[in-house]
Amino acid sequence: MAGTDRTPVTVIGLGLMGQALASAFVAAGHPTTVWNRSADKAAAVVEQGAVLADTPAEAVAASELLVVCLLDNDAVHAVLDPVAGSLAGRVVANLTSGSSDQARENAAWAEEVGFSYLDAAIMTVPAAVGAPESVVFYSGPREAYDRHGDTLRLLGGGTTHLGEDHALSALYDVSLLGVMWGTLNSFLQGAALLSTAEVKAADFLPLALRWIDTVKLFATDYAAQIDRKDGAFPANDATMEVHLGAVQHLLHESEAQGVNAELPRFVHGLMERTVAEGFGQNSYASMSELFRTPRK
Repeated sequence: MAGTDRTPVTVIGLGLMGQALASAFVAAGHPTTVWNRSADKAAAVVEQGAVLADTPAEAVAASELLVVCLLDNDAVHAVLDPVAGSLAGRVVANLTSGSSDQARENAAWAEEVGFSYLDAAIMTVPAAVGAPESVVFYSGPREAYDRHGDTLRLLGGGTTHLGEDHALSALYDVSLLGVMWGTLNSFLQGAALLSTAEVKAADFLPLALRWIDTVKLFATDYAAQIDRKDGAFPANDATMEVHLGAVQHLLHESEAQGVNAELPRFVHGLMERTVAEGFGQNSYASMSELFRTPRK
């Protein structure tokens, strides 16, 4: 049963993630109101103790804290624009995936309407919402986050406020997804290469994970080099010329073993350009100069 001392919260949007968010609030004893365009998706959380609102207006009126998790930014406005007059004084935490420019536009809209807007990014899957290791990023007014921080942190032990700039959540989101895809793509490339020698991916995995731990040390050094902004990029582990020579082996093996060579060929091209720009004797961190500049 919801505790009378717990902050009421409204969850708008009951896809798989929205249902998980609502369930976390209900489980913690918060009076939880939910709304979804298709009411049948509310059945499970209503059974757990949530209250189904008949309209978005009714859902907004039920709580000061609104948690929104819809398909996209257009869906957010389709639901909230008609009830904008009822949003004044409330806190809207938007967990809908979006871009940094959308976050800033929504913040400007919120200021015009008169409510506090937190943009957010969920760095987990529905089944892990509320787990200690799960992370949810929020950006926007610190006061609004602090006002409802205890409630919002129910969604994951790693929940954190990134700063006042509303764009930060979206920027961190896509940057971390890039790390994920880069790591996974490299693992899959390696597994494909080893499969030509009948090596199972499961046998490759322990060594790959151990190597990722070593790569963390490289990244720690490179982060400091990038942040110094002095263009020095000392080669404390290997020069770009050494890296270029090594990636040529990966490219050769991929082509020779008959596996897809697009990824190593792409990386090889980036390294060649970095060396051509004069960074041959610098560290791999010098590649950041290439990534910071759009290609003409």
